[in-house]
Amino acid sequence: MPNCKSFLITEAERSMSGDVRDFNNMETRVVKFFFLQGKTKNEVHAILTETLGEHAPSYVSVKNWVAQFKRGDFSTCDALRSGRPKTVTTPEIIDQIH
Repeated sequence: MPNCKSFLITEAERSMSGDVRDFNNMETRVVKFFFLQGKTKNEVHAILTETLGEHAPSYVSVKNWVAQFKRGDFSTCDALRSGRPKTVTTPEIIDQIH
């Protein structure tokens, strides 16, 4: 079993793209990793805070993810949502912009 901190650092490096870090999905996968190791939400949050400092997710986020995993929902992807996209390109909007 890999060292917890080395796993966390590896995941953070893998999620790096240029200067922008996409932590949301990486954080969820890391919380899932620690949850499957039997860590409590407090332990998971303490590890993330110690390792990531100010970039660590909030305690509430960790608590929600652990609750989701306890319910058996191990998906780390955003669910599809119904409805119209937030941005729509129509000729009327283009004319308004110009």
